[in-house]
Parts: sequence; structure tokens; C-alpha cells
Amino acid sequence: MCSAPLRSLADRSRFSVWNTDKLRLADVDHQGHVNNAVHAVLYTNGRHEFFRRHLRPYTAKTDLFAMVKMTIEYLSEMHYPGEVEVGTLIRRIGRSSITFGQAMFNDGRCIAVSEAVMVMLDPVTRRAKPLTPEAVTQLAGFVETPPSSKANAVVSE
Repeated sequence: MCSAPLRSLADRSRFSVWNTDKLRLADVDHQGHVNNAVHAVLYTNGRHEFFRRHLRPYTAKTDLFAMVKMTIEYLSEMHYPGEVEVGTLIRRIGRSSITFGQAMFNDGRCIAVSEAVMVMLDPVTRRAKPLTPEAVTQLAGFVETPPSSKANAVVSE
């Protein structure tokens, strides 16, 4: 498991996978800033793009992924209009789970950081299913390296 604090993800140089979204007027709450619930949607878009580009070719089309935990730390307000960049990396690879680390940037500032755990499920039994060796190998290329160390990334059972 990665021991780097969640806030260490605020460093944009840690990410190689990016997704950009346009903020919408509908994203604004009564206080005039982007609603905190919208952050979860923007992070979902980033994970979806990561899955589509970097994981789906290594899993069965019928395999499912379920969210089991998500943590968001809000660091700054974000306002409409504008664009949001979401960086995505892997913090941990388990037997059937993937822990994603993400950070959201707007106008050059880190707005929020997030960690999400997803589990691969068998489409028939709806129970956890081990990741394929090919998927683990592919994901390993995106595992973060702690900022204070260039040691090998952690892949655990």
C-alpha cells in the first residue's frame, strides 16, 4: 500500500494520465462556486478515461468494476466558467482491487485530491474476481512512486 499522504497528490508532476472537462453553469451552487458533489463526477470521468484507455484492453468486456470507497479532500474553491484537469494514477494494486489517486487542477491550482478503491467483479456472481496478470502488468506502469523516494512501486495481494 502506498504510504504517501493523500495531499502529496497535489503535485501535478506526479501524473502522466490526464482528462480535461469543461465546467458547466449547472455545476454552480447557491454560494457561487462549483458544488462539491460535482467533484465526484469529474473524478469519475477521469477514472473512466483511464479505464477505457489503459485497462479495458486487458479485461473481459463483461467484467464489472464497483466502487467500494472514495475519499475527497477539498483544498480550494473552484468557479465557473473554466476547465478542469484531472490527473489519475494508481496508488495500489490488490488481488481484485485497484486504488486510484487523483488530483483536480483549475487555473493552475490544485482544487482537490482523491483516493478511490474499485473492485473487479465477475458479471455472473457479482463477487470479486482476480485481476488478470495482463491487467496487473499494465497497471503497474501507472503506480505512483512516493515523492520522497524513487523506490519500486508496491504491488500487493
